[in-house]
Amino acid sequence: MEHAARRIIAGLIAAAAALAAGQLAAAAVAPDSAPFYAVGNTVVDHTPAAVREWVIGVFGTSDKAVLFACLSVIIALLAAIAGLVEGERRYGTVLIGLLGVFGAVAAVTRPAGTFAWIWPSVIAAVAGALVLGTLVHRAQGQAVPDRRRFFGTAAVFALGSAGLYWLGTRWSKGTVVAAERREATVPAPVAPAPPLPEGIDVKGAVPYITSNADFYRIDTALRVPQVSTAEWQLNIHGMVDRPRTLTWADLNAMAATQRAVTLTCVSNEIGGNLIGNAMWTGFPIKPILESVGVHPDADMLLSKSVDGWTAGTPLQVLTDGRDAILAIAMNGTPLPVEHGYPVRQVVPGLYGYVSATKWVVDWEITRFDKADAYWTIRGWSARGPIKTGCRIDTPRTGDRLGTGTQIVAGTAWAQHRGIATVEVQIDDGPWQPARLAPEYSVDTWRQWWFAWQATAGEHIITARATDGTGAVQTDQIAYPVPDGATGYPKRLVTVAA
Repeated sequence: MEHAARRIIAGLIAAAAALAAGQLAAAAVAPDSAPFYAVGNTVVDHTPAAVREWVIGVFGTSDKAVLFACLSVIIALLAAIAGLVEGERRYGTVLIGLLGVFGAVAAVTRPAGTFAWIWPSVIAAVAGALVLGTLVHRAQGQAVPDRRRFFGTAAVFALGSAGLYWLGTRWSKGTVVAAERREATVPAPVAPAPPLPEGIDVKGAVPYITSNADFYRIDTALRVPQVSTAEWQLNIHGMVDRPRTLTWADLNAMAATQRAVTLTCVSNEIGGNLIGNAMWTGFPIKPILESVGVHPDADMLLSKSVDGWTAGTPLQVLTDGRDAILAIAMNGTPLPVEHGYPVRQVVPGLYGYVSATKWVVDWEITRFDKADAYWTIRGWSARGPIKTGCRIDTPRTGDRLGTGTQIVAGTAWAQHRGIATVEVQIDDGPWQPARLAPEYSVDTWRQWWFAWQATAGEHIITARATDGTGAVQTDQIAYPVPDGATGYPKRLVTVAA
């Protein structure tokens, strides 16, 4: 039993050494070439939509932490097996070698991958095999000195692995970009956003402006891309007369604008929280497109992130006068790195999967019948207009309330159409109009509240919204796949006598 335990420890430390060596090598090649991230991103890309939506529905913005945990458990199990089967025939070494091959293939087949991306996985496999062989050999002895020698060597390898991993993270661009962002300034907008009117925040609803810290983050990047302003470029090509490459200096030479825009994730469930409203500063997209001479038969902008993720946005939406911008600031500060620093797209009225490219570095002007984006390849709708929706922020399901006046409050959204009315229904009673906060913009959500005269018993509270065109939010329940969830939000509460 003790001998087996030592073999398992040997396998685990060998895995740690492999990951650390791979991380250090990736710092010299490309951060996403590290075996852990290469495999993790490949898993993300090949996860069925239904599974992905279940994970997001259950874990929300913690979906990446869940994936990290699952990968770590799988690696630990494989490492333990490698330790147990390592012997004269070196089956454990073979297993580590196979994992190295898998990591190399995953890395080199990434959208941004090159042949050089195989080396972190190769180096990781070699390091893991050497450590495994050494530790398993020292795990053989039964005498006390042998055990001491094993645990001493294991401790050295464990500490060495931690040191290598630390060096790998320190040598990455993350610290450089973080320091750059801290020193960055936000340009004064030539067209500042109008001031927020009094009464725009409703008690019981979430704040009208979502803080950077509370703004949802849903994307496919396991490792947040690190792009400095010095290296950032936007390559514009495809069906254009004048291809060009925008640098950071070119972008900042343009007139900045500031606008409040509510963004929504297509994975947002009925009454969900994958939605946020921020004040964005950036540069209008329409003049940039005009400068390159878009061909009249083009109908799609295929934007690409630095990590290879793509979104297909209708050109008509980008040129119809709405406030579609290349954003460089969020709520008065440079974009947080996890929200796209240094440059991302913000397009009112479309779900993020077809518009909100973060860390954007490439625009191809093309057609929907010639190109597919990341999520449309996986079965999602190509154009992704945001559906009218609303949410009950207070009370929450399970709350116990008193009789008398109780405030029901929430938010409603129909980006680029605006919200005309919100209604509330108690149980099977009639729909009753809620009061609306002032409308700031058709591109942002609108808060509402309803004074309910609560009576004793259990009650179901339901809400629905009507957009600025007069279209009422549908009661038909639909899941996020393929073009956004629909249905009425509901809350079950108990009113004490």
